[in-house]
Amino acid sequence: MDFNFSKEQEQLGETIQRFVAREYSTERRKAILKSREGFSREVWAQLAELGLLALLIPEEHGGMGASALEVLLTMNAIGKALLLEPYLPSAILGTSLVRDLGSGEQKKAMLPALAAGELIVVPAHGEAGARYELERVATRATATADGFVLEGKKAVVLHATAANMLLVSARTAGAVNDRAGISLFVVPRDAAGLSLQEYPTLDSQRAADVTLHEVRVPRQNLLGPEGGAFEALSAAFDLGIAALCAEAVGALSASLDATVEYTRTRKQFGQPIGKFQVLQHRMADMLMHVEQARSMSYLAAMRCTDGDAAVRGRAVSAAKALVGQACRFVGQQSIQLHGGMGMTDELLISHHFRRLAAIELSLGDTEHHLEKFARGAQ
Repeated sequence: MDFNFSKEQEQLGETIQRFVAREYSTERRKAILKSREGFSREVWAQLAELGLLALLIPEEHGGMGASALEVLLTMNAIGKALLLEPYLPSAILGTSLVRDLGSGEQKKAMLPALAAGELIVVPAHGEAGARYELERVATRATATADGFVLEGKKAVVLHATAANMLLVSARTAGAVNDRAGISLFVVPRDAAGLSLQEYPTLDSQRAADVTLHEVRVPRQNLLGPEGGAFEALSAAFDLGIAALCAEAVGALSASLDATVEYTRTRKQFGQPIGKFQVLQHRMADMLMHVEQARSMSYLAAMRCTDGDAAVRGRAVSAAKALVGQACRFVGQQSIQLHGGMGMTDELLISHHFRRLAAIELSLGDTEHHLEKFARGAQ
């Protein structure tokens, strides 16, 4: 299989790397982190100007119609620079769900606005106790004469307070663990009966638990066929897992580079600690994990849009499991080699460590994906 990037893809990767190096310095990131929203609307608009919010949007709706490889290059740069903007939940998960499930009218209304950065849409799907199982949905949608009434709770909805719309999954039929009967609804963040409890995540991003109490939505807010959203949710989250793996590779590479540089300057017994053979062996092990993760991220990118759900799921689960192991190993080693300073906010390595830990737990942790791979990703 050819893993070489085309000239256009290489140019895209270089453009993104230059952008984050120029516009997302450590000091600016710290200022954004302390801001009320926890991300920069200005940076979001710049991402839109670069066309990065339009990668997954078809050309007829103002997008680029790009492939998962362009997403991989973008997420590599996002991981390296530790961007705080809601790229994964909105530009990938939310956008792909609207693209795949939306009616012609819904696409026309939402996709150009998503591409321009004027609209932020994030999925509200996970629930307490679901343990990463996509089909476990207890939130209910009861049909009325002119729409639906939503009742239930969603957990750890990333960037929910930044979003204009939430894509809420709710069960219109079937038992809690049935794949059939899951519907998706476009719900304004300020809808009556919807409340958010916001909090910072492990990596200092923003999330919220969402409570829906008698939230009424018109029938035209149903996204896709009633009771038939699971297949699109599965495809979107597999794409999201591949993107997360690519982001991890960017953060892993940055962590390794920072650690190698630190061992060249930190002296002990009159010489740089990087000259100690035992530490060289540990950094060599870190490099092996980074390169294995990179290879698996390529596999995930090549397979994450496969029409066969079993083939697609098995590939992304294999990638996420190995990348999760790399996140754990490289993150821990980088902190140990930095010593106590590695855990302070002053050093960026501590932020990379927390992001790697969050990635390992996001969209299914290592153990979940190992189990899923073992049973054939069904």
